[in-house]
Amino acid sequence: MIARVMYFVVSIALLLGFAVIVATGGQLIASGKPFGIGIGVCAEVLVALGCWFLWKTFRFGRRSAQLARQLEAEGGLPVDELQRSAAGRIDKASADQVFARRKAEAEAAPDDWRSWFRLAVAYADASDTPRARKTMQHAIKLHDGRAREAVTTG
Repeated sequence: MIARVMYFVVSIALLLGFAVIVATGGQLIASGKPFGIGIGVCAEVLVALGCWFLWKTFRFGRRSAQLARQLEAEGGLPVDELQRSAAGRIDKASADQVFARRKAEAEAAPDDWRSWFRLAVAYADASDTPRARKTMQHAIKLHDGRAREAVTTG
């Protein structure tokens, strides 16, 4: 819950910053000077890219949460069976065992979004965020029925 609140606080701050940049970029474009116009246009393009990235991140989080709620309603959320140190850090050997099991489940049922969701959680537990995100995106595509389209059209 704290992560969600922090995401929204940072997003609001980012959007306020974008508003300032857009206003400044507009003033630079209105100046009529070639360098001002160039910098202003670049500023507007960067804001557009930032907004796109913010939207994609928001949509990913929303879709991941929807899958988690559905899996929870089905009673299929992965159970936290990881061993932790006294400081609360995840034991690497324990994470490796759970990861191996989750990977085997995903390989045994390649069209089941649930197994890919649980594999994404295992990647996240192993602090492999890029793979966790990519695997969760695959789970979302499977859930939405787009995985086959992506494979055949890609």
